[in-house]
Amino acid sequence: RTDCLHPKSDMALASFVKHAAIPARLIAATSRINSRYYSANAQDVLLDVDNDGFATVTLNRPKQFNTFSDTVISRLNDVWTDLRHEAGLRGVFLQAEGKFFSAGADLKWMKSSVNFSKEQNQHDAEELSRMLLNLNTLPCATVALVQGPAFGGGVGLVACCDIAIAAFSTTFTLSEVKLGLIPATISPYVVRRLGPAQSRRYMLTAESITAEKALELGLVHEIVQDETALLAWKDLLRITLLNNAPGAVAASKQLVWTVTQSTNDDELVVATAQALAEQRASAEGQEGLQAFFNRQAAPWNPR
Repeated sequence: RTDCLHPKSDMALASFVKHAAIPARLIAATSRINSRYYSANAQDVLLDVDNDGFATVTLNRPKQFNTFSDTVISRLNDVWTDLRHEAGLRGVFLQAEGKFFSAGADLKWMKSSVNFSKEQNQHDAEELSRMLLNLNTLPCATVALVQGPAFGGGVGLVACCDIAIAAFSTTFTLSEVKLGLIPATISPYVVRRLGPAQSRRYMLTAESITAEKALELGLVHEIVQDETALLAWKDLLRITLLNNAPGAVAASKQLVWTVTQSTNDDELVVATAQALAEQRASAEGQEGLQAFFNRQAAPWNPR
């Protein structure tokens, strides 16, 4: 379908879905790891890796609005760690089951934290911080497919992903101050995404951010009409990423970090030149250039 696309989304996608001959194996690829589980009751987070090396991670607590508990945080961290060591990984899609993408912290978990010592609260907060850092630094493209409202930590997950596509009805809320809390562990990623000025506004007011406003702010990259359109974007991005060398994708992701963190222009000149030289001399760089000059498909593209 192309009528599911929001008018303000990239209309090239509509043409792509309508006219492109999408290989069936890319739309419904056979699972190599089907719903891998971690510890007891781990159906809260599902992991599937297909034959082309794309992982789909699904938040699967729809009755609890896909909220975070300590076990969910631990499981997500296990998933990111496992994927970090997955051979041939090409990309990760993060999605959610149900009406909410994530409503943030689990109320039962929050209630139990009232009796925590300072050390216990510190430990819990650090576990959440590590999980977010693990997602943020995965050496591949990460894509958030946001079908419903995101609050607090849910906004943090979106901000940690390289690409975010949201349904038109989605809203984003940094709601912590309403509970007497602060968005501390997600702040490194939210502030980088929104910038200091907009972060000050939305962290202090806890205003709801519409999908259109999130697009304007840079929190998301595209908005679409519904979940069907989200899946169309998922198919498009999978095919797009298959064209790209996985090592070069990882190195480009690291390059963005290097450039944004540098405060010394002379050091940046050396660092960027070194990054280019290393990638150009790598096996992947040599194979890619050779394939280009020979007008052949690159070895990382299975089509």
